[in-house]
Amino acid sequence: MAFISSKEIVFRPIFRSGCLFLLIFIVSCTPPRDPIKCSSKNTNCTITNSYGIFPDRSVCGAAEVAYPSTEEELISVVATATRERRKMKVATRFSHSIPKLVCPDGQDGLLISTKYLNHILKIDVEAMTMTVESGVTLKQLINEAAEAGLALPYAPYWWGLTIGGLLGTGAHGSTLWGKGSSVHDYVVEFRIVSPGKPEDGYAKTRSLSDGDEAFNAAKVSLGVLGVISQVTLKLQPLFKRSITYLTKDDSDLGDQVASFGNAHEFADITWYPSQRKAVYRIDDRVSTNTSGNGLYDFMPFRSTLSVELDALRTTEEFQESNSEAEGKCIGAKAIIYTLTTAAYGLSNDGILFTGYPVIGYHNRLQSSGSCLDSHENALITACAWDPRVKGEFFHQTTFSIGLSKAKSFIQDVQKLIELEPKAMCGVELYNGILMRYVKASSAYLGKQEDAVDFDITYYRSKDPMAPRLYEDVLEEVEQLALVKYAALPHWGKNRNLAFNGAIKKYKNARGFLKVKEAYDPLGLFSSEWTNQILGLKNGVTIAKEGCALEGLCVCSQDSHCSPSKGYYCRPGKVYKDARVCTRSTSGKHSEL
Repeated sequence: MAFISSKEIVFRPIFRSGCLFLLIFIVSCTPPRDPIKCSSKNTNCTITNSYGIFPDRSVCGAAEVAYPSTEEELISVVATATRERRKMKVATRFSHSIPKLVCPDGQDGLLISTKYLNHILKIDVEAMTMTVESGVTLKQLINEAAEAGLALPYAPYWWGLTIGGLLGTGAHGSTLWGKGSSVHDYVVEFRIVSPGKPEDGYAKTRSLSDGDEAFNAAKVSLGVLGVISQVTLKLQPLFKRSITYLTKDDSDLGDQVASFGNAHEFADITWYPSQRKAVYRIDDRVSTNTSGNGLYDFMPFRSTLSVELDALRTTEEFQESNSEAEGKCIGAKAIIYTLTTAAYGLSNDGILFTGYPVIGYHNRLQSSGSCLDSHENALITACAWDPRVKGEFFHQTTFSIGLSKAKSFIQDVQKLIELEPKAMCGVELYNGILMRYVKASSAYLGKQEDAVDFDITYYRSKDPMAPRLYEDVLEEVEQLALVKYAALPHWGKNRNLAFNGAIKKYKNARGFLKVKEAYDPLGLFSSEWTNQILGLKNGVTIAKEGCALEGLCVCSQDSHCSPSKGYYCRPGKVYKDARVCTRSTSGKHSEL
């Protein structure tokens, strides 16, 4: 299926309770909403993320928002706020980070949006570099680079990210080759605007390049060093790729995981644990003379009919409330069959998928997100997670485990599935577990070793006190990774508990904090949240009734779960040190 554009006829399958319906509609697409809302022009504002709410179900307030469109305007904004000692936070166009990185403290806070800092400043074809403002989107960068015959070799699969945002959270693609898959490792220069002294005019602009003391701190900054104004990236000549998806039994997944990542440049694996399947992405460069004009338009990132989203969510809510695990498994099998049959959205010529391999230019295959391409106002279709419609509402747990330990982690998860075969059907409704490869980085808050990144998306109830079906299994997987295998959390995803004590896992954390103190001694770009995750204040867990259900805590007593609904705090089934909310069929609590 090609990109869905405004006022296009769409034929779309919908799965409900295991049955297939074909809906035929004439659609009119809707762009995502602005994450910032103000009651009057640019004042008395709130900010949230693209999912409509943060992990603790809050939205954040700010007194004002500024929209600089040049570096000079940005410097003036930072200088004025520094003179007034106002807290500041950087906001991006789409706000796709899950945690509260964009929240300023207090009601007098200032949001600095990079929405209009969206210009390509320079492309040097001979040097193969590209300089952009921090609000440029990944889609813009990919397209403009391709026009010049250049390519960013590795990138996230979702193009609705800004360069400043994805660098700030350490976003990445998938490879163990070269410098690795993290975009920040292809940066050769930053310009950052930070608070300054009176003699600096209250704002200081720094140019950082490789070799500077602060460069490795700035590569993954969490937004606490100031505002990235410009970024220069090292690119490569545009090339072609060949992609084939191969579905196999997952029995030897643990043995295959390391060797597969080293064998193919753009390798990744999509794992369906309850179906006992793994889909291997065999993805490598080929000669530019190779025939093919393939396109990647990932199906879950396309605009979706709002009536379809409503039906799918209603079905899932029914399955959750009635413990309908079998219904989830049937639905997951049907959805995965559709995705694999349609090659996940790959096409050989930009329209049809006729078979593997799919060969095409890198810029057409590396990233997608066509649900962002719309311009109409009527909410007939939207991105699946758009909070303005009844659609997806989920938790996301994403972490990286060292390549040497990935096999053992996978085997522990497989042991859990042997005990609870249907437990991951709910995850498979969201396309299973995406496994990407990341390489050790010189960034102080980057990856500490070559690793496998596990990306898990799963149902979240609109009721914070409602436990999920197989609540305990997903909690045990989370704690297995973060505690037993010392996994690193993705800075732009995850529930609160993933960040508790995480900073201790970074060997250069003190170096990062030293740069932070030098760049922003008053902490104007810091907040309670960032101070918590950086270990400067007490941790981010919140102990209260039902807190484990939302990932705000690891349960230590029954009230952290939902005893009224039969969920009690108990040890894990495979990882006995885990503490998870387990449903008791007897209705009685067994002591830990």
